[in-house]
Amino acid sequence: MQVKTPPPHPSPKHRAVLGQLSDMDLRLLQVFKSVVECGGMSAAELELNIGTSTVSRHMKDLETRLGLTLCRRGRAGFALTAEGQRVYDETLRLLSAVDAFRSSIDDIHRRMGGRLEVAVFDKTASNPAAHIGDAIALFASQAPEVSLQMHVASIPAIERGLIDGSFHVGIIPAHRTSQSLVYADLFAETMLLYCGARHPLYGTDHAALTWESLRAYQFAGLGYHSPNMELSHSTRLPRKATGFDQESIATLILSGRYLGFLPDHYAEGFERQGLMQAVLPAQFHYRCQFVSVLRKSPQPPRAAQAFAQCLLEAHG
Repeated sequence: MQVKTPPPHPSPKHRAVLGQLSDMDLRLLQVFKSVVECGGMSAAELELNIGTSTVSRHMKDLETRLGLTLCRRGRAGFALTAEGQRVYDETLRLLSAVDAFRSSIDDIHRRMGGRLEVAVFDKTASNPAAHIGDAIALFASQAPEVSLQMHVASIPAIERGLIDGSFHVGIIPAHRTSQSLVYADLFAETMLLYCGARHPLYGTDHAALTWESLRAYQFAGLGYHSPNMELSHSTRLPRKATGFDQESIATLILSGRYLGFLPDHYAEGFERQGLMQAVLPAQFHYRCQFVSVLRKSPQPPRAAQAFAQCLLEAHG
């Protein structure tokens, strides 16, 4: 009689090694997220307030738990494997869902806790009309148990983050509206056209300049839908260089090769140093209205609604 040899047991790599998620699993994933975002274990040591050896042990525990190699560590530095990148992406989704669950439970108990993710368009802190700091102080007194996480991002990144739940409150220049979002006016800023000290227009008489004559010069503009892009299209200014935040536009202007629009409060320091100059500000300017933004559905957590109300009160 022939005896059949039983099939070999599948290797751990081919088995579903992760059963039910425990609190320890979530802790390991939090460590993994910090390591990735800090760019390595040594850098994550300060963020996590634990030693590098402990961080390394947690990473090994997670890899064992998942049956995957998540990263490469060596002289070339820290780098995610392809599997590690997928696990990182799923980790972000999982931890976001966990935070949303906690916020919902807090809502049921009519209390505010957990984390609040607020995203702001860049270079607003120097705007005297932007009382975001006042709103934060007011909110902190109302919700001391909420951990506030502040981000600076582009308009599209903030809008995407609000829709997918990565951000709870956004503060952006008003440009176009989405049916998925709710907007409220906050403050405004004045955008002026600037040239750098090495630009042909610097220190010259600008009185004869028109929108049409400006087309003879190269223009630096933002590379996504925004009031900046809308103006450059309507005036047909030739965008020869592209930036994705105000800092990059300022750097392009400082090269002396490009004209570009900047908030007057941000450019003021460069002007005082003689590094750039506003070009006929009475004519070449536009006003930019900032708004607070919340997701329409599902309803934002109570902390997000409270923070949005604090923004309105600070700018009332």
